[in-house]
Amino acid sequence: MFEKLSSTVKDEVHRLMDYVGLAPYAKSDAGSLSHGQKQWLAISMLVAQSPDIILLDEPVAGLTDEETNKTAELIKSLAGEHTVVVIEHDMEFIRDLGAPVTVLHQGQKLTEGTLDEVKADPKVIEVYLGQSD
Repeated sequence: MFEKLSSTVKDEVHRLMDYVGLAPYAKSDAGSLSHGQKQWLAISMLVAQSPDIILLDEPVAGLTDEETNKTAELIKSLAGEHTVVVIEHDMEFIRDLGAPVTVLHQGQKLTEGTLDEVKADPKVIEVYLGQSD
């Protein structure tokens, strides 16, 4: 199937595979890739569509520490070119991203700020931990 693509499309596929670190696996079946590599392949397919916003839901769930670190670097590089929204419960990963954090509760914005500001916010503590001072 890859042989039937135009040279322009092939060039874009190779560029994206290189961008997400999968160029060495260009001839591999997607099913043979690791879980992390499949995540990066999915991200490359999103980028190929030139979206205004990239929404990533739990992008590091089930990844190794090494894959998580690589995914953080990939997302940071994407954020330079796209609006990226990450839904994630892994706070260390969120800290690695270094981006503003928005906390939602029942469909409404509860608070926004740095990870440390959000973690110290009394509303967040009350809603998510069920306690207050």
